Amino acid sequence: VQLQASGGGLVQAGGSLRLSCAASGSIFSINVMGWYRQAPGKQRELVAAFTSAGTTNYADSVKGRFTISRDNAKNTVYLAMNSLKPEDTAVYYCNAHIQSFTDGSIHPEYDYWGPGTLVTVSS
Repeated sequence: VQLQASGGGLVQAGGSLRLSCAASGSIFSINVMGWYRQAPGKQRELVAAFTSAGTTNYADSVKGRFTISRDNAKNTVYLAMNSLKPEDTAVYYCNAHIQSFTDGSIHPEYDYWGPGTLVTVSS
């Protein structure tokens, strides 16, 4: 199983970006999927995610500006980021809790991370 993210880049404050993260491989189920970010010198933090119940969680700092969505058929989650601020600058990581399968056996849920995509917001 792999997570592949795309969509990062450089944008001016007030601008928008859309991140995508696709899970691929022998996937039985995806129970949680979302985005974290890590700014220089700071700990990794949750940005937005779908919970196992199908609800969404957002960091207070992005509520009203970021929207998470997903395409279950494509095992893909998106993050639409609007009204970007310089403090949104960070490496954004896709995260998913996935049950995989091999040779007819379903494996326990595992926490997968994508390689990260850099978002830079200039003032």
